Amino acid sequence: MPTSIPNILTYSRIAFVPVLVALYLFQGPGIWISAIFVLISFTDWLDGYIARRMNQTSLFGAFLDPVADKLLVVVALILLVSDNDVLVSVQSPILFIIVTTIIVGREITVSALREWMAEIGQRGVVAVNRLGKLKTLVQIAAITMLLYGPIGEPKWVSWLGEMLLYLSGFFTLLSMVTYLRVARKTFTGNSKAKQ
Repeated sequence: MPTSIPNILTYSRIAFVPVLVALYLFQGPGIWISAIFVLISFTDWLDGYIARRMNQTSLFGAFLDPVADKLLVVVALILLVSDNDVLVSVQSPILFIIVTTIIVGREITVSALREWMAEIGQRGVVAVNRLGKLKTLVQIAAITMLLYGPIGEPKWVSWLGEMLLYLSGFFTLLSMVTYLRVARKTFTGNSKAKQ
């Protein structure tokens, strides 16, 4: 496996996911769980910055980085949505589950879209845009607050985390629609070519 500094940071992001899971399942302090999630999330920005700054970008890194990001987010959301204490504490358990499902479904859809676009040499068409970055930022803030714990003090932290998750869900749908609209010309072009 390639061992540049950005790739090592990406490996560490993946390696810390089981640590996050263990701490959560064994009911470690919410502040530790949140801090680890923030630290892991920060390495996503850091590895990209170093890769560009030190000219250490690679095809392997371009593949592994989004895998690590999505793994972290999906695992954190699964922990939250499967935690009865969280579901009891949120304003609307059904809405919470629906939004979580939308976020996970979007990650799968956009990942598949990018893979397909890369296969036909059009990956740049669905490159990360500002809306996608905003979605990620709100998502990280929401998950961080929710991981702090539904019984954490002050209570407004969990409430704000829930509200930010719903906002993240809106941005998630909006960004997915944007990516699909941009890629639609490619879909249409290919279908016409086959006819």
